[in-house]
Amino acid sequence: MSSEEFEKLHEMYKSLYEELKLMPDRLLRSHAEEKKSMLRAFDERKGEAEEILQGMEEELQDAPQSFKNPMRTKLRLYQRDLAKLQRDMKISNPGSAQSDGSHFGVYSSQNQQSTNLQSQRALLLQGTESLNNASQSIDRSQRLAAETEHIGTDIIEELGEQREQLNRSRNRLVNTGENLSRSRKILRSMSRRLMTNKLLLGVIILMELAVLGAVVYLKFFRK
Repeated sequence: MSSEEFEKLHEMYKSLYEELKLMPDRLLRSHAEEKKSMLRAFDERKGEAEEILQGMEEELQDAPQSFKNPMRTKLRLYQRDLAKLQRDMKISNPGSAQSDGSHFGVYSSQNQQSTNLQSQRALLLQGTESLNNASQSIDRSQRLAAETEHIGTDIIEELGEQREQLNRSRNRLVNTGENLSRSRKILRSMSRRLMTNKLLLGVIILMELAVLGAVVYLKFFRK
């Protein structure tokens, strides 16, 4: 609610009401032609006053309860005052019943049109508010989608980095496996050489023992 807008409408209504309040007495002192003009002017001013009251009612929708309730009571009093002025205008027009009915029939028709316009205006304001709410909801959805897309992009990039790390780790494991295979081959080769050396050493020892035994036999047992 805009308190400045409400006060502006309030001042406009009070100015119109002061003008309308003088019309019954002026109508009573007017001639026939002037009465027609006065009735049309009253009709226009009253329609404007009712539109202003409608605007004040709309401004009160978002007002605090402490301010809204007394002001709505005051608006109902304003509407009652307008209805009383209309009755005073009818009483102040002592013309024939047909003429009176014609003037206020026109007035009632114009009043109905004003009411229809106010209803259409209220529906238009409601539709505009619904459209604004839908637009805000769409904006929030778009922001959420953009944030989700950004998060998804970050996750994809992070997964890509992790994939590269896994590929590097796999390559290191492959290289390590190849190194282990070469190490096993080297160890097997060294093991075979060690066994070969042991066998050769055993053969040499046996040959030395045989030679030693032959020397002992020749020296001590054969004469």
